[in-house]
Amino acid sequence: MATTRWWKDEIVYQVYPRSFQDTNNDGIGDLQGVIRRLDYLKTLGITMIWLSPVYRSPMVDMGYDISDYQAIDPQFGTMADFDELLKEAKKRGIKLIMDLVVNHTSDQHTWFKQALADSNSPYRNYYIFKKTTDGQVPNNWRSIFGGSTWTAVPNEPGTYYFHTFAPQQPDLNWENPQLRQAIYRMINWWLDKGIAGYRIDAITHLKKDLDWASLPPDGKDGLVSVIKKGQNRPGLNKFLDELKTATFKKYNAVTIGEAYGVPAANLPQFIGPDGYFSMIFDFSYLNIDIANVDEWYRGKADWTIKDLKKTIFSAQKAIKQAGGWTANVLENHDQPRVLSKLIKNSAEQTPQAAKALAAMYYFLPGVPFIYQGQEIGMKNFQRSSIKQFNDVSSINNYQTALKAGLQPKQALKLLNDRSRDNARTPMQWDNTQFGGFSQTQPWLELGNDRQGINVAAEEQDSASVLNFYRRMGKLRQDKRYHSTFIDGQLRELTVPNEVIGYQRRSANQTITVLVNLAATVQNVSRPVGSVLLNSHTKLQLNQNQLILKPYQAVVFG
Repeated sequence: MATTRWWKDEIVYQVYPRSFQDTNNDGIGDLQGVIRRLDYLKTLGITMIWLSPVYRSPMVDMGYDISDYQAIDPQFGTMADFDELLKEAKKRGIKLIMDLVVNHTSDQHTWFKQALADSNSPYRNYYIFKKTTDGQVPNNWRSIFGGSTWTAVPNEPGTYYFHTFAPQQPDLNWENPQLRQAIYRMINWWLDKGIAGYRIDAITHLKKDLDWASLPPDGKDGLVSVIKKGQNRPGLNKFLDELKTATFKKYNAVTIGEAYGVPAANLPQFIGPDGYFSMIFDFSYLNIDIANVDEWYRGKADWTIKDLKKTIFSAQKAIKQAGGWTANVLENHDQPRVLSKLIKNSAEQTPQAAKALAAMYYFLPGVPFIYQGQEIGMKNFQRSSIKQFNDVSSINNYQTALKAGLQPKQALKLLNDRSRDNARTPMQWDNTQFGGFSQTQPWLELGNDRQGINVAAEEQDSASVLNFYRRMGKLRQDKRYHSTFIDGQLRELTVPNEVIGYQRRSANQTITVLVNLAATVQNVSRPVGSVLLNSHTKLQLNQNQLILKPYQAVVFG
């Protein structure tokens, strides 16, 4: 795997199937919907689709609670539909990767049902059960979705099972070799089907501290965040080494780890030449707007463009020092829309700003990932009631915020800013009532700021966000510049605080990227070369100065 790094050339598009395209008019997107839109995806220059979970699931956490790893949930279609998608994507030169969720299953998984039904079942050891003598929960750890990490087992007083996330998502016991082997068989079954690899969910949570000790509380609820005892803990390397050897390495598969909290010093183990994964997501700047990624009800962080710049280049430096590769992202299914998040003034959340953000991240070293709707500049919603939310994390964080003393209005404002539902509103294909997503009421209300933000309208506008993404895709794959974009060195430029500027350099070529993230004009030195890409229709030069208009991005080469 480490020798070829074939995946360096990829451009990846994340499909959240539930919200992408509904073909049977039940208000829920499906696999046939993804097939229907493959030709559209091809126009973006993408070479790979990351398909968010389509496994059988009760959907408490929208498919990240899996009840059968080797079945397609009927809401999305059938295994025949999946096989057809794989085949049709391949015809268009598009690979497919799946979501791998192996920290936990659904509480509806056969394994867990058998573990609950019989305390002597071998499946009891597939999960983490503890019995206490005083009847109290084993420790004071707080789950990522709020509340205790322990839930009482019915009809067994003093016995609890462990969950890092929701109670309906019991953690698997990775200390059990039988469990690990069962997981590896399942992974290889999908790889044998012909998928190209996996995006790997919550992978730094597999190892927990086996003393299960309580720690001093870090909140008014008397609990302490589970990440202190159950994220990136000593011994995780044993599991990740074995996982890679037993599965991915055999197939030369691409793997992208969701590896929150990995210290820079450990990056070589994760993504170095012989690392556990092909790459990990660069989340460094995705959460720049909040004080605490796991407890965002605690409020927003104060940040500047200068801070954003420093964060981006520091992360890139750490990745390079690790000898590794990164997955570059602005959005995903767990994040609010970037236009609403990184552009603080709502009046400035324009197509021009969306294009500027796109150019900022797309040409950094690493593989660009596009999340559905990002390429048309979709925005956050505004909801007026907690009843309008679906996401389990949002609802739990709302309750936790109220318990922490916030007023309902304050909690709702935070929710509108940070809810994962922001990314999950249906894709906006046209300006009809249900956005061309469905002919019936969708499972989740559409965004309410969508005037002109849809594929049909943007197809007709050469200066649209959509057509800018298409131009970026063409430029990255242009034979004249391709090797510099893939393997060129990164050099940060000295530019005004509000401008993000960098070069990609190879032996005989320099490509310069300049992005003005301010609502004011900014002057920079004119780069050498000709204009390869301009997010505005015009370019203003004054002798050796380039005058960047508000939210203007240019690429010279």
